Amino acid sequence: MSRKFIFAFIIVVLSAGLASAQETALSIVEKSRNRIKADTVSTRSKMILTAKNGTVTERTLDQYSKKDTRGNNRAVIVFQDPALVKGTRFLTIENPGRDNDQWIFLPSLGKVRRIAASEGSGSFMGTDFSYDDISSADRNADLDNHKILREEKFRERDCYVIESIPKDSNYQYSKMIQWIDKGNYVTYKIELYDKRGNQVKLLEILELRDVQGRLAPMITKMTTLAAGTSTSLNVGILKYDDPIPDGVFTTNFLETGRP
Repeated sequence: MSRKFIFAFIIVVLSAGLASAQETALSIVEKSRNRIKADTVSTRSKMILTAKNGTVTERTLDQYSKKDTRGNNRAVIVFQDPALVKGTRFLTIENPGRDNDQWIFLPSLGKVRRIAASEGSGSFMGTDFSYDDISSADRNADLDNHKILREEKFRERDCYVIESIPKDSNYQYSKMIQWIDKGNYVTYKIELYDKRGNQVKLLEILELRDVQGRLAPMITKMTTLAAGTSTSLNVGILKYDDPIPDGVFTTNFLETGRP
C-alpha cells in the first residue's frame, strides 16, 4: 500500500469519526430537548427577580404549551400579579428553520405588538431572560453545530459537556455549553457566551421532581453574571396532557384573554 493511499485512508477514517461524533452530539441535544413527551403542558409559577443589592420582586404567571398539527410548539405566558404586570400576555410559535413568531400584549398599551427578530436579545419583562431565552427549550437542535467537549461528573451524575455554536451569526450568543445527564438526558446547566467569547449568563436547573411519570424541572434560575442579578422560575403547579383550546395560541387571546 503506497504512503499516499495510506494517508488518504487515514483522512477518510478521521473524517468519518468526526462526522459520527457530530451526529452523536446532535442526537444527545435532541433527546434532551424532546425527553418529556406530552400533548400539552400547563403550569403556575412564581417568578422571583433578585437585584444586585438583594432586593427581591415576585410575580405569578401561568404558562401553557401545545404542539400544532405539524408538531411545532406553541406557548403562551400570562402574568397574574402583581398589578404592575397583571394581564400581560406573551405568545411564541415555533417555525422550523427560521425565527419563531412572537407577540406580546401590554395592558398599558392596550394592543398586541409583534416582537421583531432583532429584539430577541432584549430583556423579557425586565427579567434576566431574553425573548430568545424564553423559547430556547424548544430551539431546534439543527440551528446549531454541536460538539462533545468531554464527559464529567456534575452533581454526582455522569454528564456530557456539549458545546453548541449557532449557525446564524446574528443569534445573540456565540456559543452555549451545556451539561446533559448521560442517563436521563436532563440538562442541568447551560453557560451562555457573548460575541466576544465571554460568558454572560448561566442557566441552572436547581430542582427536579417526578410529575405524572416525567422528571420535570421545578426550579430554573437564570443569572446575568456582570449585573449580579438573577431570575428564578419556581413551578408550583404542573399538569401534563390537560386539554387546552387552540384558541389560546392566538393574538386574539392575547388581546382579550379569552380563547
